[in-house]
Amino acid sequence: MLQDLITGAWQSVVFGVAGVSLMAVGFIVVDLLTPGRLRELIWHQRSSNAALLLAANQLGIALIVFTAIFTSYEDFGKGLASTVVFGVLGIALMALAFFVLDWLTPGRLGEMIAEVEPHPAAKVVAATHFGAALIVCACIA
Repeated sequence: MLQDLITGAWQSVVFGVAGVSLMAVGFIVVDLLTPGRLRELIWHQRSSNAALLLAANQLGIALIVFTAIFTSYEDFGKGLASTVVFGVLGIALMALAFFVLDWLTPGRLGEMIAEVEPHPAAKVVAATHFGAALIVCACIA
């Protein structure tokens, strides 16, 4: 029983590191999609648009990681691989959704997201990111 507890704790640490790493990659991707630096936009300029997009992205990635772990294979290695693969796939699909939405709509989404004044497009972009994550979650389950 103690061995099961130690094994479970170790696997939780590994899955946790994988999840946080994927969320860090998601942060970098959103940072690349928007002009300027997210740290500056959100924490200094207080852009609610950038914050909303980043929040949707981070929650989407966390949901993908949760779903991959929850439906994980009995084999730890396969479960970890599934988590990483679906996490990276989700991040890529969120970026693709951003580019498709940018192509379909007037103006430049990145510039709208970087604005300090609230912009309705931020809600649409955030929903698109989260929607892409939900699609990946459905594929996992």
